[in-house]
Amino acid sequence: MPRTEGYRALLAGATGFVGFRLLLQLLEDRRCGALTVMTRRPLPPMPPAGGLRDKLTVITADFDHLEQALADVEADVVFCALGTTIRKAGSQEAFRQVDHAYPLALGEWAKSRGAGKFIAISAMGANASSGIFYNRVKGETEEALRAVGLPELHIVRPSLLLGKRDEFRLGERAAMLLVPVLKPLMLGGLRRYRPVRAEAVAAFMRQTAAAEPIVGSGPAVKIYENAAITESSK
Repeated sequence: MPRTEGYRALLAGATGFVGFRLLLQLLEDRRCGALTVMTRRPLPPMPPAGGLRDKLTVITADFDHLEQALADVEADVVFCALGTTIRKAGSQEAFRQVDHAYPLALGEWAKSRGAGKFIAISAMGANASSGIFYNRVKGETEEALRAVGLPELHIVRPSLLLGKRDEFRLGERAAMLLVPVLKPLMLGGLRRYRPVRAEAVAAFMRQTAAAEPIVGSGPAVKIYENAAITESSK
């Protein structure tokens, strides 16, 4: 990837719910000078982006061979928007591969290539000691990424994501119908559980990438809970 004005970014998970929105926003954001996307399947159709599309490079590859696929890529900021569901993955083992093994491999690659920031989507309730499998894997992934020793690790923990999906999810559809009724009642301690639009999560990650570097003597880890994301979108 040639050196350009603005930071060089790598995005993994660009076909996902948040990842695709982040892709579109980064194409329009002139602070991102070059964008490489690594994806396992072709990107969805995208609206015209004028000359800004020239900064996009798409690598379609198997994440089991991440090192080879990214051998010629350099990045200042790495976005990890990888994620699936057990239903979609087909098994707990397959889910763990996508939500744990792949983000960790990406983090290790980022550290080895000198990326300054690694920004990853996790989930509200992520906890390596949780009795809930989903939350436990998310927490284990966060802990594993911490151990990599990235210069800056930014972990974003959104609540229920709102927006139009290609796939039908009964629980999310029901929740979206209830949001207009429940949201005004979610005050005080309940505010942190408010659903957040996928576009807002993508925007939060994009703004985090453009923020000034954290000054310190060692690796920095910042965790952003759902309230920080929803407040930033106002």
